[in-house]
Amino acid sequence: MTVEHVDASYRKHWRAGVAALFLWASGAAFADCDTYDHLRGKQWIDGDCMETPLGERWWPHPRWGEGDEAGSTNWYSQSEVIGRALAMVKHGRVLKIGQDYQTEMPLFGARQFTLRIPGSPTGGVLGANRVVWMDEFLATEVSQVGTQFDGLGHIGVATGSDGDKEQMRFYNGFTGQEILDPYGLKRLGAEKLRPIVARGVLIDVAAAREIESMEAGEVITMSDVRTALKRQGLADFELKPGDAVLFRTGWEKYWIVDNDRYNAGCPGIGMEVARWLAKAEIGVTGADTWPVDAVPNPDPECVFCVHTYLQTRHGIVNQENLKLADLAAQGIYQFAYIYTPVPIVGATGSIGSPIAVW
Repeated sequence: MTVEHVDASYRKHWRAGVAALFLWASGAAFADCDTYDHLRGKQWIDGDCMETPLGERWWPHPRWGEGDEAGSTNWYSQSEVIGRALAMVKHGRVLKIGQDYQTEMPLFGARQFTLRIPGSPTGGVLGANRVVWMDEFLATEVSQVGTQFDGLGHIGVATGSDGDKEQMRFYNGFTGQEILDPYGLKRLGAEKLRPIVARGVLIDVAAAREIESMEAGEVITMSDVRTALKRQGLADFELKPGDAVLFRTGWEKYWIVDNDRYNAGCPGIGMEVARWLAKAEIGVTGADTWPVDAVPNPDPECVFCVHTYLQTRHGIVNQENLKLADLAAQGIYQFAYIYTPVPIVGATGSIGSPIAVW
């Protein structure tokens, strides 16, 4: 009897059996296509086989291939993408679009940012020229404070039982067992990301809605995106692979002014916009909020599901807590977005100062 002649139920179990055999042969544990059937139809699900909490397996990456650790930053090895970014520079202007790092900034959860200058000065006086010098000691989650940049080892999904590192899956299918170590990630560290030179586009949703700021939990829709682009004179704008897409919600107004409100939730994109971004194979997402997702999501079962969809499934890196009001005030909506993740071996992401050049 061929597969074409068996009933639907048999076909499903036949496929599951083949998949199980493949995964057994490769040394990986297997979850069949019914394991997460209760999530079928959820907005973040892809495919018909419910073998993970995101639907079908997302590894190996269809473009960058098995074993890749650079994800969407691979686009910045391509001259066409770099050329498109540099074509945005016509006036020789530059603007920092990252926040300053300081103790008073909002910090998610129990994160800390502490800077000290030991000795004040650290050393000296030496020589006839009587030199003195200063060093600093910085204690912080160095990649997840301030204008923070999420690398591909930051967000993953537990596909099995709680705490089972063999069944924690990250970008390109790397397991927690493969990458996790108390002294730094063994795979998907920030040092694997490429320097970013992208065509940037600012989508000013707050201005399009004619408000100072969206509210916590409000979701940016494709209707918002189209309205904003039209208002900005970009009604015919088309995303291209490797673009950096930055969303302004107005949430920046609470930075340091009202940290409790800033951290309690925020507006952001939902799965409708996330799918648009992924389909275009963009290089970077970013916003003037701390996750880019809307928090809380209207669906309480969606906890950072935009993160897991864009970063874990598609390998698209993400920059948070951007400073976008000045860029919007000058009416700059297209620019070269330039940023190099600090190559700390094994880090989950990066601090740093992204710039817009036009």
